[in-house]
Amino acid sequence: MSTLNEFAMASARPLPVILLLDISGSMSMNGKIDILNDAVSEMIDTFVGEDDSRAEIHVSVITFGGQEAKLHLQLQPADTIKWLPMEAKGRTPMGQAFSLAQQMIEDKSIIPSRAYRPTVILVSDGISTDDWRRPLDQLLNSERASKAVRFAMGIGEESDNDTLNSFLSSNNARVFHAHETRKIKNFFKWVTMSVTTRSRSVNPNMEINFQLDEIEFDF
Repeated sequence: MSTLNEFAMASARPLPVILLLDISGSMSMNGKIDILNDAVSEMIDTFVGEDDSRAEIHVSVITFGGQEAKLHLQLQPADTIKWLPMEAKGRTPMGQAFSLAQQMIEDKSIIPSRAYRPTVILVSDGISTDDWRRPLDQLLNSERASKAVRFAMGIGEESDNDTLNSFLSSNNARVFHAHETRKIKNFFKWVTMSVTTRSRSVNPNMEINFQLDEIEFDF
């Protein structure tokens, strides 16, 4: 390995992307979980192809379904990930997912101080079955997690807009609604473009948002 490449790898700072994904039983309907798995896999593949001389994109997946939220994928560089598909089952313990995300972001052994602002993405097709207000308030007001860039998508007509809107970064942000299952991939393409543009920018801590009509979709 050349000295230049060694220097580039040493100087690249982590840019964490944390996905909070609903895998409750309702996500098994109409192929939603299959499309979600495909969308996440394609996002990771795109991140692998990015130049990491300034920012190295790291990805983690927290799922909430069944009785509890779980760490489906520990935070790691995109190019080291072997994606294991998620399975849909059970209830929607979204509040637990917020707590896990806060713990991860505040833990400097997982996300070091030198890391860029994380991007946190919430995807759900239903209403939380546990207390979400207190965990979300703690996430939004914690020292490091409060600075995260946040995106949210509601899938279908039953998604809880109050929760999704409360999660967002600013008053100017909006929830993406995927009333048709195929639009799940549109959302992930939009978020992927935002993250990759940040990773290439002079200051990857800057939040970059695209309007959906600025993106050409393949379907």
